[in-house]
Amino acid sequence: METAQSTQQAAPGAFAAFARFVLCGGGVGLASSFAVASLGSWLPWALANALITVGSTLLSTELHARFTFGAGGRATWRQHAQSAGSAAAAYAVTCMAMLLLQQLVATPGAVLEQVVYLSASALAGVARFAVLRLVVFARNRSQATATIRTAHAASPAGPVHATVARTSAPAGPAALCRAA
Repeated sequence: METAQSTQQAAPGAFAAFARFVLCGGGVGLASSFAVASLGSWLPWALANALITVGSTLLSTELHARFTFGAGGRATWRQHAQSAGSAAAAYAVTCMAMLLLQQLVATPGAVLEQVVYLSASALAGVARFAVLRLVVFARNRSQATATIRTAHAASPAGPVHATVARTSAPAGPAALCRAA
């Protein structure tokens, strides 16, 4: 898990990557729900949920590195940390949505709770996809860093200030819809 393999495959387009994201993330999420229920019969539920959440986030990050975003190998420690951060942010969004619901509606029904939770989860999932695609698994990050380091080391006059344009992973919402 320490380094990504140097061989990279072609990155899938945004729609293919999103479909893979939903398939991998949804599959791991479904398996996790059964695992939490099973483990929760032996351990306190909060502990079971925490353990399964950590394991499922590690597994999802590996799947996203290998299949969803075509990174060409195992996820790095940096990618795991960033993915965990985005998962924690998504968790916070769903918790805030449910707390807001509790503040606005005295006794919400099960259907309303599900609608709010699933809507918040979907919104957080789309945002998480964007973060993973544009930041965590963005292409040429290491190549851009190497270019700057090489330019700095090659200059006998001191530091060279370089601007590196990243064309393979543009920022912004339009980047999600553009084929890679």
